[in-house]
Amino acid sequence: MSSTPAAAARQILNHLQEVMAARNSAQAKLNKVVDIIGKALSSEVCSIYLVREGLLELFATRGLNQDAVHVTRMAMGEGLVGLIATNVETLNLDEAASHPDYSYRPETGEELFHSFAGVPIVRRERAIGVLCVQHVEPRRYDEVEIEALQTVAMVLSELIANAELADDGPADARVQDTGTIMLQGLQLVMGMARGHAVFHQPRVHIEHTVAEDTEAERQRVISAFTKMREQIDRMTGTAEFGTEGEHQEVLETYKMFAYDEGWARRINEAIDSGLTAEAAIERVQQRTRMRMRQIDDPLLSDRMHDLEDLANRLLRIVSGQLGTAAQMGLRQDAILIARNLGPAELLEYDRRRLKGVILEEGSLTAHVTIVARAMGVPVLGRVREIRHKVNEGDLILMDVVSNSLLIRPTPDMDEAFENRLHVTQKRRAEFAAMRDLPSVTTDGQRIELMVNAGLREDAQALDVVGADGIGLFRTEFQFLVSATLPQREKQQRLYKDVLDAAGDRPVIFRTVDIGGDKALPYMTRDGDEELEDNPAMGWRALRLALDRDGLMKAQARALLEASAGKVLNIMFPMVSEPWEYEQARALVEHQREWLLSQRKKLPTAVRYGAMLEVPALAEVLDILLPKLDFLSIGTNDLTQFLFAADRAHPKLAERYDWLSVAILRFLDRVVRTCEAYECPVGVCGEMGGRTLEAMALIGLGVRRLSITPASVGPVKAMIRGVDASELRALMRSLLDNGAVDFRARLTAWATEREIELN
Repeated sequence: MSSTPAAAARQILNHLQEVMAARNSAQAKLNKVVDIIGKALSSEVCSIYLVREGLLELFATRGLNQDAVHVTRMAMGEGLVGLIATNVETLNLDEAASHPDYSYRPETGEELFHSFAGVPIVRRERAIGVLCVQHVEPRRYDEVEIEALQTVAMVLSELIANAELADDGPADARVQDTGTIMLQGLQLVMGMARGHAVFHQPRVHIEHTVAEDTEAERQRVISAFTKMREQIDRMTGTAEFGTEGEHQEVLETYKMFAYDEGWARRINEAIDSGLTAEAAIERVQQRTRMRMRQIDDPLLSDRMHDLEDLANRLLRIVSGQLGTAAQMGLRQDAILIARNLGPAELLEYDRRRLKGVILEEGSLTAHVTIVARAMGVPVLGRVREIRHKVNEGDLILMDVVSNSLLIRPTPDMDEAFENRLHVTQKRRAEFAAMRDLPSVTTDGQRIELMVNAGLREDAQALDVVGADGIGLFRTEFQFLVSATLPQREKQQRLYKDVLDAAGDRPVIFRTVDIGGDKALPYMTRDGDEELEDNPAMGWRALRLALDRDGLMKAQARALLEASAGKVLNIMFPMVSEPWEYEQARALVEHQREWLLSQRKKLPTAVRYGAMLEVPALAEVLDILLPKLDFLSIGTNDLTQFLFAADRAHPKLAERYDWLSVAILRFLDRVVRTCEAYECPVGVCGEMGGRTLEAMALIGLGVRRLSITPASVGPVKAMIRGVDASELRALMRSLLDNGAVDFRARLTAWATEREIELN
């Protein structure tokens, strides 16, 4: 076989063109196709399965029993072929029978064959069939062979679709259901929005896959690349929300992909294999999608989304087909719907009309999320199959705060939403009026209300909501949006900007929490890239930082220099044992001593803290607390570790309750121990941002909460109506008696006293 993917695929495509041009039946053509592919790859078996009436049917084969053709059928998801079709992913196995999804079909005679490789035959983003090869000897197929299979599968999709051999529903069919439906997703950017559904991107249909003139196709791609890069330069240069901040770094990273020669080279290689410009871009894009499905790392996945976004743009340019909804213009208040978006795509929309965004995918660290937050556009992500449940123009009511999405609401629902939106705006005005009032209980106890932050812009929220400071600055955000390890000077500039924006108010910097499910490509080493079974409990946070102390030294020095003349509050995440804290503190102190020897300006004081997220740390607080200036309880990770329940798992949602007696007794024990050692203790996490849960924390004796800016107003209103001493007595009684209905009891107590719970 030829040594390059392009040559290998071209060798097969040359023969396929002759087959496709023949006047034979579609069945005869496919019979010939499997013979050509099998011989080219020196495989004893080559088979084609097609989706017919919802089942995968063996349609043609070389090497398996011919009697099994049109007889062997599998459900989607059944066996290796069903797995490939369902996940739209490639499989490459040296021993097929060892795979947990292997399904033996005796009529095929495939027990003789060990190796197996299969690729989906894709049309309109879904599998309409599977192309697979098998070999007697156990071996993994080479990358060159897999890429040849993927190219051939693309050409086959055209043949199969033209012959109407497989199920192939219309891509733009309207949703038949006209009733109201409610959906939920992942809360990405908070807010409420009302608007009509607009699909971001009409699908570009590729009519021809095999090129007649390779050089002409290459020139079309070169021209499209030039035009696309001009568009990106124009968009990234005219962003309305400033030229500083993480969103700008995101756009620069996105722009870097647009100029990535490696991506352009892969498209040219696909053209060399005999594909048209459109088919070559789609071929590379399909491979990107397949890789995205195999990536658990959110950062790498986000970058793949950026690359796919650029590929969509390139495909529209080269095909001359309809552009995005942004290019057509929004005619009314709109809720934008897409599988995913790149950051530059979002910038094309008219901000006056764009009210919200709904994504089938998306994550908190996605580039589009960061840019949307800077634009002030609410975003709800991971709304599964949204594009198949809504029609263009349908009215949508979107409340990210309550994780609610109403599609085609009734008039009564719409009126209720409008009223709630009005009330929300009114409440927001009331909270704004309360901004400068202190967060003090009715019996005079001061509660510090601080905000969680991670971006330079977040510091502006201090003045907007009247917070007492930043109780948790997540320094890893800068690492997550950067294509390379951020330079120390760049880190220092960010930290200084945040401190300057905070003024006299404290900022608690949490050292970088990466690793596990937030792995960075520039931080891997031999063996690190292996997938972790439990990334939340894996090589991450302080564990990674102490192991890679060069990273932590650079960050420590950046923090120290940025805090010159001010107090530096530094906090270490995921501390499990006292020695980890001591080692981290010593590392920072060593950097301070070195800067002092260099006559650098230093902070007036350094206050050291630790995060209690790992339950084991609670057992050694008597050892740790005398060495701490403060302790912060991270309720998100702590609770899932205590309950052994993934907080993102929908089936475990009911077990993840912050007002269970187990978590409250645990927190009570920690708070009382801190009081005994006179160590200030606070809570940073989602728990403190909910009024009822925040009330319970105050009843436990917590006097510092670090929450989202949007939660400051409601929590402050609650605090100003609470008698903390009476509340603490209530909590003591409930804890001692082992009450199991904390939520109901606390709600009733607050209702009797007309305490606002929002």
